Amino acid sequence: MTPASTSAPAKKAARKSASAKTTTSSSSGKAASGRSGSSKSSGSGGRSGKSSGEQNFTGNFSGYSKGPYGKAYDEMFDAAGDVRTPYRGIYKAMADEESSDLVEARVEALGRAYLDQGVTFSLSGKERPFPLDIVPRVISAGEWSKLEAGITQRVQALELFLDDIYGEQEILRDGVLPKRLVHSCEHFHRQAANIRPPNGVRIHVAGIDLIRDENGDFRVLEDNLRSPSGVSYVLENRRAMARVFPDLFSKHRVRAVADYPSHLLRALRASAAFNEADPNIVVLTPGVANSAYFEHSLLARLMGVELVEGRDLFCRDNVVYMRTTEGEQRVDVIYRRIDDDFLDPMQFRPDSMLGVAGLLNAARAGNVVISSAVGNGVGDDKLIYTYVPEIIEYYLGEKPSLQNVDTLRCWLPEECEEVLDRIDELVVKPVEGSGGYGIVFGPEATKAELDTLARKVRNDPRGWIAQPVVQLSTVPTKIGNEIRPRHVDLRPFAVNDGESVWVLPGGLTRVALPEGSLVVNSSQGGGSKDTWVLASRTSEAERELSGAKVVTTSGVAAARPADNAPDPVHTQTQQQQQGVSSQSQSPGEQCQSLGGMTQQQGGDPR
Repeated sequence: MTPASTSAPAKKAARKSASAKTTTSSSSGKAASGRSGSSKSSGSGGRSGKSSGEQNFTGNFSGYSKGPYGKAYDEMFDAAGDVRTPYRGIYKAMADEESSDLVEARVEALGRAYLDQGVTFSLSGKERPFPLDIVPRVISAGEWSKLEAGITQRVQALELFLDDIYGEQEILRDGVLPKRLVHSCEHFHRQAANIRPPNGVRIHVAGIDLIRDENGDFRVLEDNLRSPSGVSYVLENRRAMARVFPDLFSKHRVRAVADYPSHLLRALRASAAFNEADPNIVVLTPGVANSAYFEHSLLARLMGVELVEGRDLFCRDNVVYMRTTEGEQRVDVIYRRIDDDFLDPMQFRPDSMLGVAGLLNAARAGNVVISSAVGNGVGDDKLIYTYVPEIIEYYLGEKPSLQNVDTLRCWLPEECEEVLDRIDELVVKPVEGSGGYGIVFGPEATKAELDTLARKVRNDPRGWIAQPVVQLSTVPTKIGNEIRPRHVDLRPFAVNDGESVWVLPGGLTRVALPEGSLVVNSSQGGGSKDTWVLASRTSEAERELSGAKVVTTSGVAAARPADNAPDPVHTQTQQQQQGVSSQSQSPGEQCQSLGGMTQQQGGDPR
């Protein structure tokens, strides 16, 4: 693990040193931060060195053909059709034709396991098991070490950025980022100015979305710094796979993921200003109607803390209390899964029935910690994303370890003209879009759709970015009775406790199930894979190798929220829906409709 923070003088020196070497990206008129030069492929280690030739797949892989995925980097097979080293055991176990019946039986077992546990999601109004593919995604120890370092670096820099933006704003005064870029961001909340968390941590949990390009290089697609969802699927995917494929785990050195709740709990405890030895921590959820409620309840149970709704909490004299059957109890840390706009009706939307009136004043007084901090959304804005390489250099004095996807910023006139000239060959994304909604794939769009898009870009250039079509890497996936290539992405989760940044080994791999599709969101037909990070034989991670390891909590809270707590939402209906949302949290997110209100739970894997 890497130190998560540095002393104030060191931060200042790093900022000034980096500032002297950094030029303002906007003044150049180029999308420099989104563009990256050629780099050595991080994924070429598994290649055999043979020239591309006839691919002789056998058994269950006999019909495996790249077809429309010809340009994509296949993570199991190299260009000559040889199995890459990390996948050799998986291929051997699944290629045998005699294993076909067993594979089919295990596919059914996975589906039953998710139904039995209630791990479902809603698609077109129907509940179905969250699609988990039987072929795991495998990442070697060497590859993961590089990813872990790059993710840690990114979280550290964004932590310093948020502290600066809601404090002295030196990065704006030094001209590294234009002021109007930050101040025009929908998720820059002036109400959060000068609210400093006790241990300095604003990003307790980050979800950094990665893709692998045609050369096998991992690139950052976007950052999620508010309430990135999906870790519950990581935990449940591993539990299900370990139960159904115990033989595979016995033959691979797979690093465990089940200790995520303990790392999150440690980070939340470390953030408390009061009762540091035993702080009272709660998970704040919008309620059972929220489509991420399963994750909220799972994390609360595994951490051994209370799961509460806004009606269970109240503020008095800038202190937050929880109503329980044993009387009121002071709350020290709130791990909230409610969007900023609905968190405090005194500061944001006055019609919100989900939050707690006075919560932000309590945080400003230092009496409660809100995790993750209010206003973090400015750090994962899709336009701010294009400046993250400059942010890393400014605060850390380092070159970014992980490159962004090449990106054109429509708010810069020169780049906007380039987007309009090439609109039929680019992927154009709304800055505030999510869930795959609003994205236009130029090569697949009709002329009428492109004309409409061009008008939108001209009318609101701040609201759009554009990227080249990146052929996401592929991993073999069970489609019907066959195994076929399908595009995937990856969301690793990082936990920051103020002393170090810990990155969950693996993360959530989402897979686009429709043939040729690049959209991995489950709301649009996507699924997931268990992500295996292999441990080095000389690594300290060797002690983590139990794939079936399950986290158990060490304690249960003594008092529960009162069943008869007053319900202020009796006039409003809560329901979950998938749709276009206003947040830039991830390629797929959850929305909550409350009468005329829509509240998004950022970063949902859908």
